[in-house]
Amino acid sequence: MDDRQIIELYNERSEAAISATADKYGKYCYSVAYHILYNEQDSEECVNDTYLRTWEAIPPQCPVNLPAFLGKITRNLALNRYRYYVREKRGCGQIPLVLDELQECVPAVNSTEQAVEEKHLVEVLNRFTHELPVEKRMMFVRRYWYLSSIGEIAEDFEISEGKVKMTLLRIRNKLKQTLEKEGIVL
Repeated sequence: MDDRQIIELYNERSEAAISATADKYGKYCYSVAYHILYNEQDSEECVNDTYLRTWEAIPPQCPVNLPAFLGKITRNLALNRYRYYVREKRGCGQIPLVLDELQECVPAVNSTEQAVEEKHLVEVLNRFTHELPVEKRMMFVRRYWYLSSIGEIAEDFEISEGKVKMTLLRIRNKLKQTLEKEGIVL
């Protein structure tokens, strides 16, 4: 079943939409959640919550890219659960490492002026990632969107962890230069 048909099932309020979504995108959503939480049960709960949120969102929304729509919902749910656990247990994981790595490149939104410029920042980031060579873009997205560890990325790309670290460092430096050229204050 293609995405258009699945969205139509949601619009018709057919429960078959959830089954179709689970069949086509269940493993993808689970992978997104698991790379943040590293816990099977919590990841499964996030996936189930994703189906509920999708059911509540469609209609009125009509996503253009269903996998991206589902991935964003799953990622946000998993990050919220992670924040809850970190607050409760002070656990460890990839999120603090990833945020530390990006801290020098992406400005924090501390003022009204910066909040207004957020749209410009998103446009610059999108353009930046699309201009990267495919392999570097995939590494960047895996690390900073899917929160994959350096070891996982190295294994998947069949390269050393050192090469992954160096590649990501160079991408972050290039991103920092791009943001500065665009007038985005770091």
